[in-house]
Amino acid sequence: MNRELIITAEAIDEAALLRKRALPRNMGAVIYFIGAVRDSESGAPIEAIEYEAFEKMARHQFDLLFAQIEKRWPVHSIRLVHRIGRVDAGVPSLWVEVIAPHRGEAFAACQWLIDEMKKVVPIWKKPVAT
Repeated sequence: MNRELIITAEAIDEAALLRKRALPRNMGAVIYFIGAVRDSESGAPIEAIEYEAFEKMARHQFDLLFAQIEKRWPVHSIRLVHRIGRVDAGVPSLWVEVIAPHRGEAFAACQWLIDEMKKVVPIWKKPVAT
């Protein structure tokens, strides 16, 4: 399985990520998930979120998650980009791309990855009040 992980303070360039994608002819599904910062957190208005990561451990945890996906689903590739630093409301903080033979496998792997990363990857968020 091809894997690409980017943890960055730079803006997520969705157009560049789409141009970079290579879909093999034997793969039938590409799932993209974009997570954006909302303008509220726990019911309180915010203007941004500050993300902080223990990057070395985050990379290790992502590698473990990717390995579990490889065992569970016939995924061809995963690309994940996670922002750190300040991300304003309405701006993407997460990009996940999963390529698999069929949509069910791609959707399942994508959702599982997002749910599990929130549990185990040391990336923390702090809301910035308006």
